[in-house]
Amino acid sequence: MKTSSLVFCGLCAAITCILAPIAIPMPGGVPVSLATFSVMLAGCLLGPKWGTISQAVYVLLGAVGLPVFSGYRGGFQVIAGMTGGYIVAYVLLAFLCGLLYFQFGKKLHGAARIICLVISMVIGTAALYAFGTAWFIRVTGMDLAGALGACVIPFLPGDALKIAAVAILCPALEKALSAQLAQLRTTG
Repeated sequence: MKTSSLVFCGLCAAITCILAPIAIPMPGGVPVSLATFSVMLAGCLLGPKWGTISQAVYVLLGAVGLPVFSGYRGGFQVIAGMTGGYIVAYVLLAFLCGLLYFQFGKKLHGAARIICLVISMVIGTAALYAFGTAWFIRVTGMDLAGALGACVIPFLPGDALKIAAVAILCPALEKALSAQLAQLRTTG
């Protein structure tokens, strides 16, 4: 394990810790935050291994009580609550974004690479929605239609904007940090 791997991993966890607490409460109980932006960026920039580890670190920091979840909350009770499935699924989102982008997008160039980047985030976000919404239904007892209305549909426009922002930012960061990221990617 190289020092650069730990630094990038810690940096992405820290970015999520900073962005996730900034949240707008929603009537359905699931707040809008910038967490998914940082999670997708971590997965696409660091890849499946280090992106996943960075977000697992974030979840663990929140689980032990640091106020890094939406609304500056922390503790295991937040994970056990109705939004916990989405928090846990950040790890899955980072993994899928990294896996799909690194597996397919790194072999492409230009617009095809950006399209693959976007598709990887869309698939990861769909998995996040599925896992988080199933958890929400289990905890609240709400039916699927109500849960989709509370937890998915209102978030689609914002997540589309986050995906677009990562699709613009990630290639620029890859270019600017190419030497450092190359070292990271050789370690897994």
